[in-house]
Amino acid sequence: MVGGERMAGMTDPDHIWTEAAGKLRAEIGEGPFSSYIAPSAVRIDGSGQLILVTPTAYARDWVRKNALRRMNELWLGLDGLSRRLDVRCRAEMGSVAPASQVAAGRAEAVVAMPQPTVPPVADGARAVRAAGLQERLNFDSFVEGQGNAFALAIARQAAAWADGHFNPIFFCGPYGYGKTHLLNAIAWEAQRLRPDAKVVYLTAERFLSTFVRAMQDRSTAAFKESLRSADMLLIDDVQFVGGKASTQEELLATLTSLIEDGKRIILSADRPPMALTEVEPRLRSHLASGLTCPVEPADRSLKLAVARNRIHALAGLGVVSGEAREDVLQHLVDRTPGSMRELEGAVNTLAAVAGARLSALGVDEVQALLGSALRGGPERRITVDEIQKTVADHFSLKQADLLSERRTRAVARPRQIAMWLCKQHTTRSYPDIGRRFGGRDHTTVLHGVRKVEELIGQDDQIARDVETLTRKLRG
Repeated sequence: MVGGERMAGMTDPDHIWTEAAGKLRAEIGEGPFSSYIAPSAVRIDGSGQLILVTPTAYARDWVRKNALRRMNELWLGLDGLSRRLDVRCRAEMGSVAPASQVAAGRAEAVVAMPQPTVPPVADGARAVRAAGLQERLNFDSFVEGQGNAFALAIARQAAAWADGHFNPIFFCGPYGYGKTHLLNAIAWEAQRLRPDAKVVYLTAERFLSTFVRAMQDRSTAAFKESLRSADMLLIDDVQFVGGKASTQEELLATLTSLIEDGKRIILSADRPPMALTEVEPRLRSHLASGLTCPVEPADRSLKLAVARNRIHALAGLGVVSGEAREDVLQHLVDRTPGSMRELEGAVNTLAAVAGARLSALGVDEVQALLGSALRGGPERRITVDEIQKTVADHFSLKQADLLSERRTRAVARPRQIAMWLCKQHTTRSYPDIGRRFGGRDHTTVLHGVRKVEELIGQDDQIARDVETLTRKLRG
């Protein structure tokens, strides 16, 4: 075993949490840490799952949205058992013993607990469900848009067991824009169309932890057989095997065996295969040998469609009645510039607050009710002047450059980004924004906004610049 996979690593949850929390405090700052993380504690529930228990539901939602992914990255780097944290509020947990007490009394039981990584073939759809898929993540609930249309078409083809020349299929794109949804949908549909087939879905973290456990229990032969007998293997978030030499070696052997037998392989990661620099070259080469299929960030029209779709789903469950006004949905989209998951969280919050009153709520009332929740804190008014200064500083320009007649690319692109940010973070109209950028026509602003929306999905550097500027403005 190598590096982080060596079982001599830490296993006591309290010790791991102390180490991980110290690093997290330095990264997110004292204010958010003291408010949301410090009052929380790690527990283990009845099934052996590690839970970060927050004092309130609001703290739980903040952690889930802003810190949980980074927590798990830190945790996995320290935990000798490669476990994963979930987050719940105190009211959801009831009376649960501290993780250290449970670990002391049940360490062997937790490690040796049978893991249903591969469902029995005869169980059909129930077997897929046991593998950790979410029932709501299917093709019917997936919203198609310009940025994901190609990925959706490939996913449907894979789910239909259509003869194709691409194996493996590798979906890549930023966190929170539908890769996990597509893998779930493929697994459900593939199992429905071929109930006798063995469809195996795993996250890379689950692959890692189960492999480590198999090495501990000296049951690696059974682990290998459970995966290499699959007709279709789906592995989500492959980037998490980076730096784990033994796990990468086993994954490479598994992929090679399945490809030689003509079995289907579907994978996902937050970057294209050759950009996974922490993954060893031979494995990267295999990951890139089939079809790399990008899932691009959503534009505004797709986000609005996702918000409408989520409202319809909640109405079907009886959570709300009626439809949300279009201007209300636009407000939610504009105030939630992050991933689709964040947008769905905003819609869920609106539904929980509004209930039967949903169709009657206007933008002002929604802002009054949800302004704090949408921004993770008190709403702060962002001005055009502030956006111009922030963008100019980021691109080493003067604010006057953005207002000038200069049309060189080094000035024009930052100007367009500033216009896009003004449309996203202020209530100014296109003509008003144009006046504040040196008296430009509203069509110039509209063109700039649309251009930036297009580039966010095509140019990684532009996407990073926009994300960085958004964080600074929210700061």
